Amino acid sequence: MQVMKKLRSTLDSLSDHEHYLFSVSDFYSVFPHHSYAALKVVLSRAVKDGLLMRVCRGIYLNPRVEYPRGLLLYHTAAKLRAGEFNYLSVETVLSEAGVISQIPIAWISLMSSGRSYTVDCGNFGSIEFIHTKKNPNDIADRLVYDSRCRLWRAKVGLALEDMRLTGRSMDLIDWRAADELV
Repeated sequence: MQVMKKLRSTLDSLSDHEHYLFSVSDFYSVFPHHSYAALKVVLSRAVKDGLLMRVCRGIYLNPRVEYPRGLLLYHTAAKLRAGEFNYLSVETVLSEAGVISQIPIAWISLMSSGRSYTVDCGNFGSIEFIHTKKNPNDIADRLVYDSRCRLWRAKVGLALEDMRLTGRSMDLIDWRAADELV
């Protein structure tokens, strides 16, 4: 019982609308003497008790604080691959820019120096990481930092290039809208 009390107290002191997501490693400093397996048991129990919600493997949110629900997938992606070079691209960027009419619902796509992988975030949606070998220095002028999402974002021209390079369907692209933005 003391463990749950300590976890609740820690969450209450650390959580706010900006800091509502936690990885397993974030809890090591709270429970330094717990093994990974023991910590997973604590977190599993915290989810069962409603103290935490599991977003995806290794990422939890404190449901007792207000958080920007529309940005949850973006913030989760930033936290999942914090050690990699990542940027929003392909359909995610093109849809938001009005270049494609199809709007991905509860799905975001990022180019990543890490491996390609789609993360299932249950009812929250999915995060698609697409491997790229692009060097950040070579495309820096084609990226913009989006502080709301806490991620880099491709400009339209780069997103279109990523669509071609990854073999995505180009059928939905409104080329007139794309030409105006490139």
